[in-house]
Amino acid sequence: MAQLISVNLAVPRPNPAKGVGVTGIDKQPVPGPVPVRAPGPKGTGLGSGLVGDRVFDTAHHGGDDQAVYAYAREDLDTWEAELGRTLPGGVFGENLTTSGLDVTGALIGERWRVGEQVVLEVADPRIPCGTFARWMAEQGWVKRFTVRAVPGAYLRVIVPGEIRAGDPVVVVSRPEHDVTIGLTFRALTREPELLPRLLAADALPEKIRELATRRTAPFPGE
Repeated sequence: MAQLISVNLAVPRPNPAKGVGVTGIDKQPVPGPVPVRAPGPKGTGLGSGLVGDRVFDTAHHGGDDQAVYAYAREDLDTWEAELGRTLPGGVFGENLTTSGLDVTGALIGERWRVGEQVVLEVADPRIPCGTFARWMAEQGWVKRFTVRAVPGAYLRVIVPGEIRAGDPVVVVSRPEHDVTIGLTFRALTREPELLPRLLAADALPEKIRELATRRTAPFPGE
């Protein structure tokens, strides 16, 4: 049975990747229920879909299409073996550390029921950034993460409510296409020739849809 191993909220840290400011990439597991609701468009004050979490760089992170970030415990275990260090839940900046769920194989627009109330929708993959690289302090981290192509999934909040560690996760619907988190990540990073395939997903975030559409447009004169 798929379930939440932990629900993780930000502990503010200085952000050396940007010289000044604060980052919420350090997520720590919390006990008890956590309210979940749609945060509003990117750039607004809420940022995160989890009450008590923080998004400090709201220009580039958070918002409805990136309300909740999920990463599989099984994928963290693989990274643990490769890096030779312990990776607790939340260390990748994920809000939800899951077990028994194929996050990379999740389809854009797929919906998960978490616990009794909350419904989340798979929106897009996480793209690694400089803040993530500095936080992990591993040589060539952005390239290694990109080559592995196991990015975790950003989720929209469709039905609000409360979640907690131990809650079951049930896939309640899957759309009729083959656009997975893994495929989307590869198209956005090392394999841009895959971008046109992303247009099959109705739930694709608008910014990614525009990018994929430009890729399919003919060159002037064609």
